Amino acid sequence: QYPQDDLIPAMAEDVERLQMIANRFSKIGSIPELEDADLKALLERVTDYIDHRTSDKVKISTHVPDSLPPVRLNVALFEWVIENLSKNAVDAMGANGGQITLHVEEIDDKAIIEVSDTGNGIRKKDLKNVFRPGFTTKKRGWGLGLSLAKRIVEEYHHGKIWVKSTEIGQ
Repeated sequence: QYPQDDLIPAMAEDVERLQMIANRFSKIGSIPELEDADLKALLERVTDYIDHRTSDKVKISTHVPDSLPPVRLNVALFEWVIENLSKNAVDAMGANGGQITLHVEEIDDKAIIEVSDTGNGIRKKDLKNVFRPGFTTKKRGWGLGLSLAKRIVEEYHHGKIWVKSTEIGQ
């Protein structure tokens, strides 16, 4: 009835997003198909998505070499990993905001992605549990995000994921 309504494009984006989420969940537990993908474009899509859904106090930057060759991965699942890490970073920063940086470099034909933030840090005693299913420091949530991210990175993509460094308050 209202083809010029400004909400129609937003609703179409929401439907597309829900389809993508359903697609991601259908891939969990099965062996995903890997394909050559443009990591820079993937990171830009995710950071654009996060940027439009967070406070203006949160700044997200990506540093990806232009010469990076295509990377073999499952786009839907890997986007989810980066999205989850970014959302955790936003949560760790709280209302004051801060900076999330995604830095990519190629070492020995491998893409190394470092995600850093200016959040509150992780307590040393929690480091061994951050990837354990059910572990969370948040008031809400099931504590499944990082355990799924670990499974996607390590089991499906044969990569590694870990906390490189952290300090409380930094």
